[in-house]
Parts: sequence; structure tokens; C-alpha cells
Amino acid sequence: MSKKNIHRASFVDRPNRFLGHVQLNNEIVEAHIPNPGRMLELMVPGKEVYVRESLKKERRTRYDLIGVKHDGVMVSIDSYLPNRFMKRILSDSILDEFSGYENVISEPRIYEGRFDFLLEGSAGSVYIEVKSCTLVEDGRAIFPDSPTERGTRHVLSLSKSLREKIVDRAAVVFVIQRPDVHIFSPNDQTDPKFGSALRKSNDQGVEVYALRTEVVDWNLQLLGKLPIELEHFSNER
Repeated sequence: MSKKNIHRASFVDRPNRFLGHVQLNNEIVEAHIPNPGRMLELMVPGKEVYVRESLKKERRTRYDLIGVKHDGVMVSIDSYLPNRFMKRILSDSILDEFSGYENVISEPRIYEGRFDFLLEGSAGSVYIEVKSCTLVEDGRAIFPDSPTERGTRHVLSLSKSLREKIVDRAAVVFVIQRPDVHIFSPNDQTDPKFGSALRKSNDQGVEVYALRTEVVDWNLQLLGKLPIELEHFSNER
């Protein structure tokens, strides 16, 4: 991604989920927010943010708000970036868990919808659903930061695909778009239905992974896998 169209700005407010105002060069401008999450800890007036200028003239907004500087850490809030990141590392067989698959198919159709990836090859077949995560509390990445019926449906559909033997394996991968994290848990306090669905699906064979990344030249770079604690919030009740 070219750095020439990336600009530093100051966050002003967020009129709705997908629209923000930022101060750029002493002017208040609109910016599309490519992330439906609440991101309350990030969307704070005065925060240093980064916007990408679009060259498409037909767009309503000229800018996309893609990054926030939070406690000295760059956090990517572009929810499209994790899928591009995963496509790259799957194609290059960077993760041992997903090596041995020659074909990486994006957005395969299944159950009146789509998963993010289907891997096929000599090792068999795998459905993969990718989730973008930006919320971190005391070093713990948690997902989601707002209720997600769609996310719940996805993880239950993954387990269904295993029961019906459509694929050999199924996995959900949480891509943490910031490096200041050491463990991952589902956010039962915000969406207990999702946490319950994730644990149920995991018990039925759906694999769960969490990847720690950092922003490098406005792409995500893999730093490593995180340990996962699926019962963290449920055990606090």
C-alpha cells in the first residue's frame, strides 16, 4: 500500500458506525470507517488517527479512517485488512496448521452464505472464517466488541459443516490488529451468545486460533500465535 495517500489527522467524532469526522490540515473532513465495531476505547476525540485518501471520484467520502494511535501503539481498524493478510499467509503456507493445501479459495458459498476461505489439497479440505479483533483489555484480546449475530451464525455453521462431513476440518481465526496482547478470549460480557457458540463449536471440532500482528507499511505482519482461554468471562459469573 502506498504511503503517499496516508495522512495523519486528529479524531473529532463519529456520527454513525461507518462515518467519522477528523481534523486534517486544520480542516474538518468526513472519513469512512471500515469497521462496524464500537471501538469506544479508540474513537476518542483528540486521538491521533490515520486516514487513507481515495482516488475514486465517485465516492461520497474522500478518506478512509484506517488506523488509531492508542497508548503509543498503532491499531489497524480496517476490517478488510485481516482477510488480505490471511490470503497472503495461507497462499505462502506460513502457518504450519494450514500447510499442505495447494488451493486457497476465497469466499466459498455455503448454507445460503459464504465463509472466508476454503483450502483444498493433499491434506484434505478446510473451511476458515476470519474475524478482525481490535479490542484489548489488560493485554487480553477479546471479541466481539459489540453483539454479532453474524459471527455467531458463522461459528455454528462451521461446526455444521463438520457434522455433515462437507470438509475435513473447520477453523475460526481471530486476527488481532495490534501487538500489545498476550492472550485471547471471547467477550462474553458483551455477547454471551457468541461466546457460547464458539465454545460449543470448539467442542464439536472447530479449531480456534488467534494471531498477533502489527502494522508495517500499512499491511499486517504476523508476530505469532496467541494462547486462547475460551472460558475466561464465563468462569467469572
